[in-house]
Amino acid sequence: MTDLQEALKSTAAAVTRQLDELLPQGAGPRGQVVEAMRYACLGGGKRLRPFLVVASARLFDVRDPRALRVAAAIEMVHCYSLVHDDLPAMDDSDLRRGKKTVHRKFDDATAILAGDGLLTEAFAVLSEPATHKDAEVRTELTRGLAAAAGARGMVGGQMIDISPERDDLDLDGVTQLQRLKTGALIAFSCEAGAILGRAPDAEREALRAYAGDLGLAFQIADDLLDAEGSSEELGKPTGQDAAAGKATFVNLMGPRRARERAQELVESASEHLDVFGDKADLLRQTARFVVTRRS
Repeated sequence: MTDLQEALKSTAAAVTRQLDELLPQGAGPRGQVVEAMRYACLGGGKRLRPFLVVASARLFDVRDPRALRVAAAIEMVHCYSLVHDDLPAMDDSDLRRGKKTVHRKFDDATAILAGDGLLTEAFAVLSEPATHKDAEVRTELTRGLAAAAGARGMVGGQMIDISPERDDLDLDGVTQLQRLKTGALIAFSCEAGAILGRAPDAEREALRAYAGDLGLAFQIADDLLDAEGSSEELGKPTGQDAAAGKATFVNLMGPRRARERAQELVESASEHLDVFGDKADLLRQTARFVVTRRS
């Protein structure tokens, strides 16, 4: 895993620098919302989604500067979702990435506006020629991120998560929920590299299939960490789903079967990458990493 750890670390640092550049500090009355946006984005995190963009783009020899802009846009959307998820109307969390959540650091209104600002800015980044000289590529990236983030993806999954029916979901229902809430943005992160590289349909489909398995494996690992980990390890509250009586992979399958299912998904994800040969080794290592991580 040494190569992967080094790649994750270097990509995270590069994405943080890109975010710092794309979100310059503001002055005057609007300065607080910009500060809150930067607080939400620049404070760490695994940067898994940005890494998937960069790693998939390299399969098609896409230059890092373009991939990093797309990676930063996706991270803005991910961070916006965390800011809003932590609000009192959603999960009402006080801790994220080991520090105060945005609404605790600032206030609820600023947190809402910071999330709105990050979501909007992400699409501005994708629309700019610096992201890609071909307007059709920029349009496809914009359309793909909108689908992954909106009611057909992440927002739709979050709506299911807070619905009255949430507690009674069966395994198929939880799988569908997580494919939308978590998996859609992970899937687009992988496909974005193929879009940048104008990859053929077969290779795009291989990355979509890989990402589908990866996203579910990631969520099963998250459920296991939530059930068995500590808030100190994770940098956020644990046990909230269990306390709320929500159906999860762990309480529906049991910890042992959940671990087995996660490993099956890792193996399936890796097989989807056979078309890329050795060039996809980091993505194979990523699939293994998501189920062995401790945070």
